[in-house]
Amino acid sequence: MIFKALKAAIKGVIFYALYFVLWMFVAPVASMVLGLKEAIETFVAVYITLMIIGEFASGTIFQYFFAAAKELFIIGYLLISLNGGLVGGSFQNINFVLDIRLFLMLAVLLSLLGFAKTVLQAINYVSEKAEYAKI
Repeated sequence: MIFKALKAAIKGVIFYALYFVLWMFVAPVASMVLGLKEAIETFVAVYITLMIIGEFASGTIFQYFFAAAKELFIIGYLLISLNGGLVGGSFQNINFVLDIRLFLMLAVLLSLLGFAKTVLQAINYVSEKAEYAKI
């Protein structure tokens, strides 16, 4: 249990450090987009939490549930935060709308691929446990 806690803590710290470093590059843009910092911080907090809980559950079937929850969270958060692919705003006297549906589609498809991988890993885990129980 101590090894799992240490591994989860190290992963959480590394991911948060990566967020902190990348935020330095995004910070100038975040001042122009209202609510971007809060949205990204919420995403990082929930993602790190699911990652840590998944590490604590490693070696059990629950690790796959939390990995699937993480992938579904990414899909849902992308869809909600990006307004379905149309992002609009105004800067001084200029109103603009960005159509990022292609980016959104690719990001959701990659997350669905990760979800499918997690489901297949869970099926493999259960079949290995059933095989081991027969022996």
